[in-house]
Amino acid sequence: MSGGGVIDATGPTRTQVWLGRTARAASGLAVLGLTAAIVAGARLPEGTSGTSVPPAQISVPASVSTLVCAGPLIQPDDTGRGDSAFDPTPVDPVTTVTAVTSVPDADGGSAAVVGSLDRSSATGTLDAGGDSAVVTGVAGPQVVRAEPGAAAPARVAATSAGLVTAGDLRGLSAASCQQPTADAWLLGGATDLSSTAQLVLDNAGSTPAEITLELWGPSGPVDLTGERYLVAPGASRMVVLGGIAAEQRRLAVHVSATGGRVGVHVQDSAIDGFTPAGTDLVVPGAAPARRQVVPGVSVSASAVGDVTASALRLLVPGTVGTTARVTLLGPGGVTELPGADEVVLVPGEVTDVPLGGLPAGAYTAVVDAGEPVVASAVVTRTGAVGELDDVPSVERAWAASTAVGRSGVVAVPTGTLGTLVVGAVSSDADPSADGVATGSVRLLGADGVVLAERSLRLDAGTTGAWSVDDLATGTGAIVAPDPAVVPVPPATLAGVVGVDLVTDEGSTVALVWALVAAVDQPDGVLVSVLDPVPVPRLTADVAVREDPRLGTR
Repeated sequence: MSGGGVIDATGPTRTQVWLGRTARAASGLAVLGLTAAIVAGARLPEGTSGTSVPPAQISVPASVSTLVCAGPLIQPDDTGRGDSAFDPTPVDPVTTVTAVTSVPDADGGSAAVVGSLDRSSATGTLDAGGDSAVVTGVAGPQVVRAEPGAAAPARVAATSAGLVTAGDLRGLSAASCQQPTADAWLLGGATDLSSTAQLVLDNAGSTPAEITLELWGPSGPVDLTGERYLVAPGASRMVVLGGIAAEQRRLAVHVSATGGRVGVHVQDSAIDGFTPAGTDLVVPGAAPARRQVVPGVSVSASAVGDVTASALRLLVPGTVGTTARVTLLGPGGVTELPGADEVVLVPGEVTDVPLGGLPAGAYTAVVDAGEPVVASAVVTRTGAVGELDDVPSVERAWAASTAVGRSGVVAVPTGTLGTLVVGAVSSDADPSADGVATGSVRLLGADGVVLAERSLRLDAGTTGAWSVDDLATGTGAIVAPDPAVVPVPPATLAGVVGVDLVTDEGSTVALVWALVAAVDQPDGVLVSVLDPVPVPRLTADVAVREDPRLGTR
């Protein structure tokens, strides 16, 4: 045999191999069992044998409240009309952000900071204990960050307002700053030849947000290319909706975000020839549901068939059509609207229900349908005929559907007149069923001054409207004063900067509300409808139970 290896021809027998393997397996099992016994003994508390341990209640502190405010209006392109008399932007927009904090309790104060979207600079501060701030000369989207109070989340609100007195963007374009979201439904605007709709996405977070869109028009869903839009942290992105969904007389948009949350709005503007026909910001409303409630439907006098009259916009985003019933709750109760008892909705088609012929006043629109729907309303004001115009100018404002029975705060845009519009909606199938809704209203002035406090009592099926300045001076009707708060005399009233409405929860009749802001101009009234910023609910205590198997003590 070549090589130096040695082969042992006398190796172990098969019986010896199996006996060895059995011995090693038994030894391993014994070691494993001993280890498990030692671990179990170490992890079981002394004196227990696996019995349950009583849970401990751990308080979850309130988090910082973040609101995203729209930036300045996007200026229209000069379409080459040539004559300076038809300059689309003869005046620059005046953009402001008004922020306010409310402190119902003595120890509930919270501080807030207003700053740029990318957090590079602070533009305003609000002290703890209730305060207000007005930021002028706004150059970009703003973010309000409010620390929680001693025992509750911050009661904070802010409003971004752009005022344009002439040109294609004539109007008051105001919206409450919104909590960032990953899912938004916006019902308003158009992309036909006389309209412009631009979707604005603001990312106030620290991670990129990837956006997908769904759009619907009067003929059904819009076929998109499936493109996704990436919005970097601290950045904004604008999508010209006419570029991806052209020639849509009525528009609905669904925004979905992954990776982050965004603030979102649509800048909607229209012209009639060379005459401005209204500009406003369309903001997210309630997600699809079988009942939608739209507050703040403040209409002026109009005739049936008036193409510039206010309207209610509806959409069934699903694949099954339905019939909707529209109930308008006015000052005296339910107001009949011919044809509103049965509105046939084709799935995917955006439908407008004209409100022409309604008596002037403030209404709450309640939509009940057999399938989930989304809803909004557009309110209009007709202005004067300009020297170079053939028709009167028109101002438009979009009102979104909102949750019923939620407390909230609204910041009144500086330089505007505010009207509080409150509806009482029954949870019954009939929204005007018997009952009473109650709540309380606090009128806030500058530097945290509580100008007045009122108790609110409203019959189901009705809508009330009051000037906030009148309520602050004690001249408001229906809402009774709280004797503990002395109203500020009119001579010293600097103006209401915030409205804080607290609803009484648990009732079968609940309040829903909005603030209508207006500016009187020589050529007509400019308006916007502002939704309240909901007060975050305090997270309930979390029960934490010791797990005996983990040995935590």
